[in-house]
Amino acid sequence: MQASPETLFKYLDELGLAHTTTQHPAFHTVEEGRELKQSLPGGHTKNLFMKDKDGVIVLISALADSELKLNQLHKQIGTRRLSFASAELMEEALGVRPGSVTAFALMNDTAGHVRFIADAALMACDPLNFHPLVNTATTAISRSDFERFVASTGHELTVVDFAALA
Repeated sequence: MQASPETLFKYLDELGLAHTTTQHPAFHTVEEGRELKQSLPGGHTKNLFMKDKDGVIVLISALADSELKLNQLHKQIGTRRLSFASAELMEEALGVRPGSVTAFALMNDTAGHVRFIADAALMACDPLNFHPLVNTATTAISRSDFERFVASTGHELTVVDFAALA
C-alpha cells in the first residue's frame, strides 16, 4: 500500500523529524509555484524520475533553479544515459503521479529499486522543501532531518554537484 501525505507525516513524527506543511493550489511545474516559494524559506526542489536502458531507476532532487546537465550525469553515477521514465513506472516504483514526484516518495520504494541523487546546491540549503506525495502542498524539513528520513527508507543519499557537470 502506497503512503498518503497523512502516512508520511505520521512516519516523520514517529522518527522525531520536525516538519511544517503549507497547503496551496496544485503546482505541476517549478514556474507555477515560484510566487509561493518566495514566501517560504529554504531550498525548493524540482524532482526528476529517470531510468537508463538497463532499467536502473533514478530519482533526482535538485534546487529548483539548478541547471541539470543530464547528458553528463550518467558518467558521474555509473549508469548508462538517462531518460525520463514513464508515469506508470513512477506510480509503480514511488506511488506518486507526475507533478507530485518527491524525495518523500522514497518511503514507498520498500524494495529499494530507486537510486536517489541530490543536487549539492539543494543540500547546501536549510530547510528543504518537497511536495508531501501530492502537489497541493509543500513540506519543509531541516537538511539533517531529511538526511535521517532518507536513511530510514533504506536508500543511500548520493550528492552530485550539478554545477560542476559542464
